[in-house]
Amino acid sequence: MSALWLLVIVLALALVGFLVGRARALATVGGDRRKLHSLPNYYGFNVSMLALVPALLVLGLWVVIQPMVINGSVSTMIPPALYDDAGQLNLIMSDVNRVADGLDAVQRAGVMSEDELVQLDPNTTDLRGLLGSVGVALGADVSSDTLSAAHALRAKTASGGLAMTIVVLAIAAAGFLVALRMTHGDFRARNSVEQGVKALLIAAASIAILTTIGIVLSLIFNTITFFGMFPAGDFLFGLTWSPEGRGGSEHLGILPLLWGTLYISLVALLVAVPIGLFAAIYLSEYASNATRAVAKPLLEVLAGIPTIVYGLFALTVVGPLLVNFFGADGLGWMQGARSVMTAGLVMGIMLIPFVSSLSDDIINAVPQAMRDGSYGLGATQSETVRQVVLPAALPGIVGAVLLAASRAIGETMIVVMGAGAAARLDLNPFEAMTTVTAKIVSQLTGDSDFASPEALVAFALGMTLFILTLGLNVLALYIVRKYREQYE
Repeated sequence: MSALWLLVIVLALALVGFLVGRARALATVGGDRRKLHSLPNYYGFNVSMLALVPALLVLGLWVVIQPMVINGSVSTMIPPALYDDAGQLNLIMSDVNRVADGLDAVQRAGVMSEDELVQLDPNTTDLRGLLGSVGVALGADVSSDTLSAAHALRAKTASGGLAMTIVVLAIAAAGFLVALRMTHGDFRARNSVEQGVKALLIAAASIAILTTIGIVLSLIFNTITFFGMFPAGDFLFGLTWSPEGRGGSEHLGILPLLWGTLYISLVALLVAVPIGLFAAIYLSEYASNATRAVAKPLLEVLAGIPTIVYGLFALTVVGPLLVNFFGADGLGWMQGARSVMTAGLVMGIMLIPFVSSLSDDIINAVPQAMRDGSYGLGATQSETVRQVVLPAALPGIVGAVLLAASRAIGETMIVVMGAGAAARLDLNPFEAMTTVTAKIVSQLTGDSDFASPEALVAFALGMTLFILTLGLNVLALYIVRKYREQYE
């Protein structure tokens, strides 16, 4: 039985449990709900929760773990002579999975029975044509080892699915019956339900923490593996990035990528911070309520535009405009549409809502009494904004700028389409450069076996970027907490 149908059955059992549990609780007190410890619905929710939650937890874990266990077991059937490293084994297992899916499709379509599929001979049967008849395309002929592994994969998957069905339904039924036996007038159903909900909330909160830990650990372990293949000093202080040529993995210096990342981010902040801050000051201090109600949502629409759209805007509009002014027909500073300035200007436009929205909220948090006191001393509105409001809101504004900088450092699509792919150390903002995120994408594009420095370097780049953005976020939180004013 498929996981979807199991989910439907368990949900139906939980619904029945709610109705039966509620009815049983009322029946134990002769229909007088005043004799119940909790409201009748709590008894129904208790039965539903015990029937649903453990079964769903087991189902979710089973669906995630079973494919990994089966693939690990089937991969041992592949002769070591057919592959040299883990990357080639992964490619073979991909073919095994495609063949297994194709055989399942052939059986469902009624082209062949299960007995006929088991007796297939790849030397006499056109398996590529057979699987292609049901929409499964293979890039190469199927070997006997691949076909045997595919049959084993199908058999183990079927056995695992049957075991999953039995275990999940047994757990759901056991929870249903146990909860039903607990249901009587004196049972503290509300306490039980509230404790269960609390446990679910804790589990939900833990998912974010565990996900973060998993991301960090994956970066750390793969970075350690990379530094076992490539010298850390050459990576951290190398001035050349050329993974495909001139000695292959001998040129993986991160400094050109860091320079491009920081340079483009600096240009973006020079655009976003003044415009965003001035927009926030106008909206919070000068604009009427009607103007603010229209302008603020329109400004924040920029935050909802996909970054790929910004990239297209940089490539097709901003880049050609800059070439017209700074290219060969103008000042002669710019050779092509892709440059630091192109990506920086468009990224700055993207960051305006981040700076303006956060700054606007921070400025509005300054008490009106401070403004009134300034006006009472004879200050004008501009003097009040400049000498009272902005100094009071400055820590929060600095924090907003640092958060926008973190966002700029992690941007990818605008850089890929607007700045180019050249890794260089150059002060000319009209030259094409690239960033750490762009190179992470390029290193992991295609069939990566994660067994060579050229592929594993992406994790080292990601770790460097993670440390950089984490440091900026920590600095922003420190500034906000240390220097913020507490108002009554």
